Amino acid sequence: MTTDPELLRERAASALLAARARTHLLTSCVEPPDLVAQHSPLMSPLVWDLAHIGNQEEQWLLRTVGGRDPLRPDIDSVYDAFEHPRAERPALPLLAPDEAHAYLTEVRGRVLDVLEHTPLHGGPLLDAGFAFGMIAQHEQQHDETMLITHQLRRGSPVLGEAEPPVADVDVLAAEVLVPGGPFIMGTSTEPWALDNERPAHRRLVPPFLIDTTPVSNGAYQRFIEAGGYRDPRWWTPDGWVQVQEHTLRAPLFWKRDGRQWLRRRFGVTEPVPPDEPVLHVSWYEADAYARWAGRRLPTEAEWEKAARYDPSTGRSTRYPWGDQDPAPGHANLGQRHLRPAPVGSYRDGASPLGVRQLIGDVWEWTASGFLPYPGFAAFPYREYSEVFFGDRYKVLRGGSFAVGPVACRGTFRNWDLPVRRQIFAGFRTARDAGPEVAG
Repeated sequence: MTTDPELLRERAASALLAARARTHLLTSCVEPPDLVAQHSPLMSPLVWDLAHIGNQEEQWLLRTVGGRDPLRPDIDSVYDAFEHPRAERPALPLLAPDEAHAYLTEVRGRVLDVLEHTPLHGGPLLDAGFAFGMIAQHEQQHDETMLITHQLRRGSPVLGEAEPPVADVDVLAAEVLVPGGPFIMGTSTEPWALDNERPAHRRLVPPFLIDTTPVSNGAYQRFIEAGGYRDPRWWTPDGWVQVQEHTLRAPLFWKRDGRQWLRRRFGVTEPVPPDEPVLHVSWYEADAYARWAGRRLPTEAEWEKAARYDPSTGRSTRYPWGDQDPAPGHANLGQRHLRPAPVGSYRDGASPLGVRQLIGDVWEWTASGFLPYPGFAAFPYREYSEVFFGDRYKVLRGGSFAVGPVACRGTFRNWDLPVRRQIFAGFRTARDAGPEVAG
């Protein structure tokens, strides 16, 4: 990334403005009753996310970075995500939609003034504009959360985006061999990387094979038709409890209609496209499919090596395609499309080893719990990562069509409970490489 102060300001301003344009789209396409309603106990009302975005921006960029007097200290507690679980947020004294929009506009105007007059060096919050990048990523993460809420919302469609490009699919091998040996995992040089991505460290990974593409809807349907949801052999004990207690029979939002499967997608009911990556499956479902297929989920280290390792140089790149920022031909990101692209798409985004769609389309469950890297240091607050560390949460990698490019890279780590199905998550599988394969 550049060190030129003016270019850094332009980059920070562009990231903030892109996030705000998306926030406006997601909150202006519905009427106020939909903004204040809770469409699922798993999610906040949209208007809570809206004002929370502004409150975090005020606290970090106006007060902490800019040294400005607080605008609305009275609402700090209301929009504290750790003080109030999502199910309780509708009962809070939330800002009304018009008031929330006005608050965001006022905060943003002052933030752009702070950005114009703040030196982007002199400490970890300021260096390379980290605090501004952190807040842009935070807003994009909540934009993804609000898009999930839109998927859960009942009613007529209100969002519309272009269809993904037609897949430029050549004849692909089913799996790719990733050679054994060390690689550099994580980062110590990515200026806007968050604390759980740091520090860079050497990781030794034995040889393994990984799916060239994410598992498709068509492949997952074969698991369903083979009785996958009725056979406890494929499930962990906790996963089998989930199947029985919630009568799971297919991914979330799917339903059977005669001989075909239909799905609900942002208010539209449509046939399940067999060539798209499967979406809205929990970790338990991904793990069960992998066992049924005689495979397993990749570990987080395996996933990152497949995504970043260039065997010709021994380097770990920022993205599978290299070090340049994502372009539309690399990956399906940023809500440009409201669905994953067909498996095998984005030839230009493939890794040096030939693995495709590692960035964008669907978050990919891994086998790993969410743990700190050696030498981890919480920054700038414990509640971003540290309080979630442990095997209770499973790591997801790669982003989805709903992730802003600023909040997605080869080192970016997401995590969630293994029961989660409303998130835009799919998976790919892996297997150990025997001596005859590893060579």
